[in-house]
Amino acid sequence: MKSHIVTVHPEKDRLPREEQLAWKIAEVAADKVPVDGDVAEMVINRIIDNAGVAMASVNRGPVVTARDQALAREQGKGATIFGLPASRSFSAEWAAWANGVAVRELDYHDTFLAADYSHPADNIPAVLAVAQQAGKSGDDLIRAIATAYEIQMNLCRRICLHKHKIDHVAHLGPSVAAGLGTLLNLSVETIYQAVNHALHVTTATRQSRKGEISSWKAFAPAHAGKLAIEAVDRAMRGEGAPAPIYEGEDAVIAWMLDGPDARYEVLLPERDEPKRAILESFTKEHSAEYQSQAPIDLAFKVGAAIAEQTGDDWDKVASIVYRTSHHTHNVIGTGSNDPQKFDPHASRETLDHSIMYILAVALQDRRWHHVDSYLPERARRADTVRLWQKIATEEAPEWTARYHATDPAEKAFGGELVITFADGTQLRESIAVANAHPLGARPFDRPHYVRKFRTIAGEAVGEAEERRFLEAAEGLAGIAAGGLACLNVEATATELISNPNKGIF
Repeated sequence: MKSHIVTVHPEKDRLPREEQLAWKIAEVAADKVPVDGDVAEMVINRIIDNAGVAMASVNRGPVVTARDQALAREQGKGATIFGLPASRSFSAEWAAWANGVAVRELDYHDTFLAADYSHPADNIPAVLAVAQQAGKSGDDLIRAIATAYEIQMNLCRRICLHKHKIDHVAHLGPSVAAGLGTLLNLSVETIYQAVNHALHVTTATRQSRKGEISSWKAFAPAHAGKLAIEAVDRAMRGEGAPAPIYEGEDAVIAWMLDGPDARYEVLLPERDEPKRAILESFTKEHSAEYQSQAPIDLAFKVGAAIAEQTGDDWDKVASIVYRTSHHTHNVIGTGSNDPQKFDPHASRETLDHSIMYILAVALQDRRWHHVDSYLPERARRADTVRLWQKIATEEAPEWTARYHATDPAEKAFGGELVITFADGTQLRESIAVANAHPLGARPFDRPHYVRKFRTIAGEAVGEAEERRFLEAAEGLAGIAAGGLACLNVEATATELISNPNKGIF
């Protein structure tokens, strides 16, 4: 990896474009380095994962709305939409919009956490849609997805957005643009313009993930992907973009991030260096924010011990403290200072960002379900509400250090549960990583991804369609140019619904 120092430059000392971060990202995207075999296999895993979570949410409100918006613009351009037959095709930006929302709705696909955080599989809907419309091959798609993951994850490693309350999709716009540059074999100049444009239009505040969280949480990455597609289209037509978008004196770093004195060190692959970042991302076994994955697994274990000790009387628990990292405490814990995270009437989006709620339900139920665990009647159960109010988080320096560790063997996203009972006794248990993590008790491999797909997509997808899709996905590298519509999944076991509310279109 090559280190790139990124600082703000005034116009009187204008930074040459070859030294700008957007240009260096473009050079990585334009590098035709082959994809390693294990990376190609992980790309397939994430395509399967995305399809499963998309089909599990195919008739949920935000997904229905996004699909209806795309249906109003059906243009026969070659990109497909999850749930609909592959014979129906759409313009790539609207397919990316609909599929991006479907993939993100349940908060159930992959994650990467470092200085900032992301869901790198958010890149896939946009890249796949353009690959379908452009008639690309499976090998082309693999190369493009590897690039998109590489760029987004390496930006996340070193440039923190959330500290400045900027939403993490600001790293997604440039990564989609870079992935599309690889897919379409664009020049460094064209990709550079697209990256500048994509970042410029995808910066937004983190209010989308704060307080009373709305359905926009599902739409936000789809919006970034759609805008990135449009940025690439515009750049291909010879148009320029604001630059330097990172280093300019009135640009993103100077006014939205660390300011005019900022200094970032961003690592990107050298020329001819394989793009392997995807292997350091990790998927979810449970439908909830990633930093709750490990504590859910821990709650299953500890919950049984508590039930045995109390005779399943949860009122005998006096308090529960989850000692964890700065990020977990401040984003989904009591450090967020969001009263909504204790509200039994809160939205699903809010509840899946409340580790206090998640711990209460996981401790009592010793299971987690992407629908049942968030039902209003489950959230409002009296003994759950009482337990929920007794749970707090606190930052523990040792867990913050492990969160930011660069050594994969040390890096962890867990914490320690401290349960105090009414009689004064305590139970303490800790967990470093989720069971599904590569270093966890049950690391996810291909059979786990397939099982997850079959389990959560099964209500919407018949067995024959499941088999057809899985065979197509596992044979991705062999899909010829123009054949990527086979990666669509049709809802063959349920009827798709529409939003009764009509919009402009």
